[in-house]
Formats: sequence, C-alpha cells, structure tokens
Amino acid sequence: METEDVLRLMQDVAEEVINPRFRTLGRGEVTSKRRPGDLVTVADREAEVLITDAIRAAHPEAVVLGEEAVSVDPTLLHAWAEAEHVFTVDPVDGTRNFVKGSPDHAVMVAEVRAGEVVRSWIWQPQHRTAYVAERGAGAWRDGVRLDLITQQKTKNHTGTCCGIDYPRIATGEAGWGFWLKTKPWDHAPGSLLLTEAGGSVGSVRGTAYRPAAPPRLLVARGRR
Repeated sequence: METEDVLRLMQDVAEEVINPRFRTLGRGEVTSKRRPGDLVTVADREAEVLITDAIRAAHPEAVVLGEEAVSVDPTLLHAWAEAEHVFTVDPVDGTRNFVKGSPDHAVMVAEVRAGEVVRSWIWQPQHRTAYVAERGAGAWRDGVRLDLITQQKTKNHTGTCCGIDYPRIATGEAGWGFWLKTKPWDHAPGSLLLTEAGGSVGSVRGTAYRPAAPPRLLVARGRR
C-alpha cells in the first residue's frame, strides 16, 4: 500500500466505526481486558479488524501485530520479532480518553522491515490532524514538513497518550516524554515521527529504540 493509501484507510475506518461512537458509547460497548481498568471498546475491536484485513489483503506476506489481537492471544507478541515485514496497529490509542469523551486519542499504524520502523502514520480523528513519517524522507503534519531542530524548544512534558504525545514533541509543543511501557504499537509510529523531525528516542543511557527490543525506559527528546 502506498503511504497515502494507508492514511486514507485509517481515516475511512475512523469515520466508519470510531467517530460514530465518540461520546455515544452504550452499555456493554466498554469492557476491561485482562487487567482491570485496561479498557477496550467496540470501536477498538472493529477498527483493528478493518485495518488489519486491508493491510493483509495488500501485504499477505507481512505480519500484522494489533493491540487487541495480542490482548486475546499474548503469544503473538513473542512471535513477531523475527518477522522480516511487520505492520503494527493501534486502533484507538488513548482508549481511556476516548471513553471519557476527550478528543485526545488517535489511530496509529507503523511498518517495520528487518527490525526498523520505515513508515508510520498517526491520525487524530477529532483534531482532524495527520502525522506521517518515512525513514530518510522526513516527517509531516497535514502535508507540511516538520523540523524539530528549527522549532522553539519547550520544557513542557507529555502525559496524555502516545498518539498525542509524540506529535506534541515533534512539533515543539512539548520538550520531552518518558514511558515505562514500551509496546510496539504504542511507540513504533511516534518514534519514527520524532526521529525524522530531528529528535531522538531511546533510553536514558543512550540506547536507541528498536521495536523488537526497546529499552526498559523509553525517553523522547531533542538531539544533543
């Protein structure tokens, strides 16, 4: 799939199954996963199926690693790391925000080849804002190239969800962020966006981020 095709897919899926549920979720449409308080909605599940099916149809050789699929079968998380070609899918990043009626949530997809993120997409459906990155070709917000190095720096930190936080750092609205949880569908999309915008992602000791073997503490910041 071409880069624009993936973004269009995410936008179409959001219009079909995510946006109609925003602030209208009914009883039984929000449940917890394996851990109490780890929420999932009917929108998460339906969006992941639609995105996954479309990617598999276009790339039958690729592994598609979706957050909700892993929540049902955790062994998928252990098997994907050796695959040559992978797509990660986070159908609704910031589900808790989505359930609360906050617009701060996103649909995220990343493409990984030979262990490195090569393309990524973040669509914020309520903000109507798209972030796209391609390794070696730059990072973009709604078609405008981002360059963190030329932006005014801020000391503000993040604390919302990855689909909101990474773009805030990449655009200079926040200066840094850190996460103890390093699931690939959360961090692969934003890591490429940020590094292509001139930032860096890795551990406090300087270990670079890789989706299959992320540092225990993930830190995003401007380059030194």
